[in-house]
Amino acid sequence: MILRNARCNNKDNIEFVKLIEGVDIVRFIKTQRIKWLGRIEGMDQARPARKLLEWKPMGTRPVGRPRQRWQEDVFEDLKKLKVKNWKETAKDGRTERDLAERAKTHKGL
Repeated sequence: MILRNARCNNKDNIEFVKLIEGVDIVRFIKTQRIKWLGRIEGMDQARPARKLLEWKPMGTRPVGRPRQRWQEDVFEDLKKLKVKNWKETAKDGRTERDLAERAKTHKGL
């Protein structure tokens, strides 16, 4: 079998530049994380992503400083945006979009 014009799913730097449109890459990633948290919160309780968000591991933890979790990073960003009740914000789609737009332009993120 011969594959012609086959292309990997990897994106090159030019495609990333077009995707973020000259925005600071760190701010872009943080905005995407906030959007993803809102999307997961709006999912049904039976969905695997929602289960993982609410999952609390059982058992003993390793010795030393606890690892920084994804949720903690996103919650820290929400605090910088002065969001008090993020679950209610996530349920309201319009407010969630407004929050993502605020995150794009917020200087502290």
